[in-house]
Amino acid sequence: MLLQTLIDDALAETPPGRAVWVALSGGLDSSLLLTLAADACRRHPRPLHALHVHHGLQSAADDFERHCRQLCAQLGVPLSVERASVAPDGGQGLEGAAREARYAAFARRVGEGETLWLAQHRDDQAETFLLAALRGSGVRGLAGMPPRRLWQGRELQRPLLGVARAELEAAARQLAVSWVEDPSNDDIALDRNRLRHALMPALEARWPQAAASLARSAHLAGEAEALLGELAALDLATLGGCAERLPLAPLVALSAPRQRLLLRHCCQTLGLPPPPAARLATLLEQLDSRRDAEVRVAWSGGEARCWRDALYLLAPSTPLPESWQADWDGRLPLDTPLGRLICTLTHERDEEVALQVSARRGGERLAQPQRGRRDLKRLLQEAGVPPWRRRRLLVVWLGEQVVAVLDEMGRAVVPCAPGWSLTLHQPGPAAPGSG
Repeated sequence: MLLQTLIDDALAETPPGRAVWVALSGGLDSSLLLTLAADACRRHPRPLHALHVHHGLQSAADDFERHCRQLCAQLGVPLSVERASVAPDGGQGLEGAAREARYAAFARRVGEGETLWLAQHRDDQAETFLLAALRGSGVRGLAGMPPRRLWQGRELQRPLLGVARAELEAAARQLAVSWVEDPSNDDIALDRNRLRHALMPALEARWPQAAASLARSAHLAGEAEALLGELAALDLATLGGCAERLPLAPLVALSAPRQRLLLRHCCQTLGLPPPPAARLATLLEQLDSRRDAEVRVAWSGGEARCWRDALYLLAPSTPLPESWQADWDGRLPLDTPLGRLICTLTHERDEEVALQVSARRGGERLAQPQRGRRDLKRLLQEAGVPPWRRRRLLVVWLGEQVVAVLDEMGRAVVPCAPGWSLTLHQPGPAAPGSG
């Protein structure tokens, strides 16, 4: 059976001994995928698990879960059920919010290094291509869903992506696979359903191979996207290889399309959402601003800043509250508004001290080895600490004397005062906008 061969090949590509998960909605596609996966894992022993995400968006949601439990019991596959909270008011619509909640559930349950199989097929890919084209997407959007990709340390695979839905339905009936029909699939108020029920039948009546051709176009767009990614990686290497800090002169020397490509590539590398087209255009317009101008362009989940002939890409951050302060013994972990500080700050005499940690107050001075007391503002400028990071620094005092200045990770941004030593035990929690 061709489908079983596809599943066997996909199983052979997964790391030996690692668990394979199947995202099980209860519909035709995922129920068939789990059935084929169970057969493959019996013949080629491998831990297999099913994961059902209960969205709770419709009255039939409990029926989906009930079917998934029955199918998994029949196949002898352990089932995990994740209940997701969908918030459709985030500006991405109900479909987008449900997808985000679903992937959050995947991340909670599927371990890093494990593989998750998704049941999308060729018709889904064709619809994705059309939706992207109607939204005016570029090559990345037109590429649709990749057959496999690394996502947050997990391998996502779509073993059935090249198979038509009609073939899947025929195989499911041949194998006597049961499934549940989702009533929301008939709601043509949803964009994908309108394409599926109204547009695709009209296209296939005139061009019988429409779905296959559109899926093929998505595949070719994926190849083009991969080549563009290689070009962006080469440009990034030429500019120094640091995705969060790009030198402005060589960046501006690139053509506008390569600038856009490089910035999107850097955002992807950093795990930031890429800026929308309008915000990206605004950013490129400001790259030629005066070098002393404080350029900041923000979008949902990210921002770009220009400083000292470089463009910085970072997650949005908030300054340390000016009034915040806390007592610290220099040894125990300290909770701050920026996260937990896990480091040890001790004096060479190794005596117990009563320290205070605060936000910057302005006018601080810090003694430096062989340099005497220096203005902290000048020291931070000399150390190349960007202005937005200076507003998130932790100043450590012993009485009226500053003895150290730390970032939110517990690292000293300038040398500690003479006689003081800092030990960073482990990285603190990632803080947005650490730059």
